[in-house]
Amino acid sequence: MTAHGTYRTEDRFFRQMVAGMRNGVLAATRAGELVLLNDEGYPVFGIDRRADDIGKPLSEVLAGHPDVVRQLLAAFELHMLPNRAEMRLKPSGRVIGYTLALVRDDAGGVTGVAMFFKDLTRVEQLEERERLRDRLAALGEMAAAIAHEVKNPLAGIEVMAGLLRRKIPDIPEAQSALTDIIAEAKMANAIVQEVLEFVRPIRLQMEHTGIDGALQAAVQLAETKAKRGVIAVSIDAPAALPQIQGDHYQLTQLFTNLLINAYEAMDGKGRVNIGVSAVRQDDGGDGREAVRIEMADDGPGMPEDVANRVFDPFYTTKAQGSGLGLAIVRKIVDAHDGQIDLRTTPGTGTLVRVTLPVSGGPAVDGRGAERG
Repeated sequence: MTAHGTYRTEDRFFRQMVAGMRNGVLAATRAGELVLLNDEGYPVFGIDRRADDIGKPLSEVLAGHPDVVRQLLAAFELHMLPNRAEMRLKPSGRVIGYTLALVRDDAGGVTGVAMFFKDLTRVEQLEERERLRDRLAALGEMAAAIAHEVKNPLAGIEVMAGLLRRKIPDIPEAQSALTDIIAEAKMANAIVQEVLEFVRPIRLQMEHTGIDGALQAAVQLAETKAKRGVIAVSIDAPAALPQIQGDHYQLTQLFTNLLINAYEAMDGKGRVNIGVSAVRQDDGGDGREAVRIEMADDGPGMPEDVANRVFDPFYTTKAQGSGLGLAIVRKIVDAHDGQIDLRTTPGTGTLVRVTLPVSGGPAVDGRGAERG
């Protein structure tokens, strides 16, 4: 074989090797022209491969990612190149881990730069979730101690007011005031109980669970906790839907809280449509099988500033709400290693999307509502 033939064989082998890598590879010349971007790299950057990409200015091919371009071209001026660094891509929010390396010719001169990268979005999400659990664990211990201290005097107030009401049955004004005291004490006690449920760790009882069964149970349970009025509720779940590894009780509570929130916002009229489908969830790798539940109502919707905070603990727009119903929803979703999203605008209703992996959540405890 001639030297030229050997070179062509090596070049073809090199390109096939790079094309088959499970990490992204990006290379550019010193002049800033694209030399290589393998198949794994295109979807990470959210762009489509074009036949004339090679040889184009890097800034043109990656026009939506100027931070990546700057990092690559700055490598020619650095003595110590980034190794195992991380970068968040805009506007997708994806997180990549990357290493830079200079490309040299046979004489040792620098002719280009290469970036080897991997989508770490899924890893970053799991790490952030663990950090959140740690913060909630500390907050939970403090809140639980305070709640227990508050529950005892509340119980005392309720009992003493009840005894006093029985001793003075002939004074209507006092009876009315004592009835109000007992009602307010019960309401305060219910809020304290919700706080305790929120800060306790979830201990999932994992089993093969049908989402349609949890939804049917939630519809019945929600009617006992909130006024449904004439709101029509429909559930569209295909018969071939896969079961998931989940806690049936916690999932029922999740959907119950969502329905209660919808009922209270819709003032007894309108529709709630619940659709369920099997999906392939992006996890930065080959993806994973999941079930997606979309709960859409035609209620009043929410302004953006409210929608951005509805899952925050203790945030509420209701006169007598604790602000924990939707916070508990998020904790249950997190405990099942799922995702939740909300879309709404004033006057157009609200869509809540919950995506739960078929394989089930992590073995570690989450933070949120606890059974019993």
